[in-house]
Amino acid sequence: MISSKRPQAEPRSAYKVFRDIGTRWSDNDVYGHINNVVYYSWFDTAVNGLLIERGALDIHAGGVIGLVVETQCNYFAPLSFPEPVVAGIRVAHVGSSSVRYEVALFPQDEAQPCAAKGHFVHVYVDRATRRPAPLPPQLISVLETLT
Repeated sequence: MISSKRPQAEPRSAYKVFRDIGTRWSDNDVYGHINNVVYYSWFDTAVNGLLIERGALDIHAGGVIGLVVETQCNYFAPLSFPEPVVAGIRVAHVGSSSVRYEVALFPQDEAQPCAAKGHFVHVYVDRATRRPAPLPPQLISVLETLT
């Protein structure tokens, strides 16, 4: 059954940490706004950049990697080049080997609610076997700051 509750734009105060994202000329589509597929790239870039920066993810040599198994996005207002974008990040759920990240994309104007929000779920797996693996302690430590 489909829920009758419509997703709503949220304020910045609903998110724990923020990362700046630069827009590019090629991000705009023929309709003059950022193409929807770019938003998913920004979600991935914001979360993985944060994890790498905080030492929770080693994309080159770490024994555990995160694979996206689910993703979703709701759009509320257009964004377009050359407008800077800010990604707000929070964690909605932490399992034994998975994490649900929620990301909102905000225009530069701090008074505006998010232009889009969505989520993706990482299942953390052993790099070699691709089987689910427990979340590493350093990752858990970073996730605790995002819940």
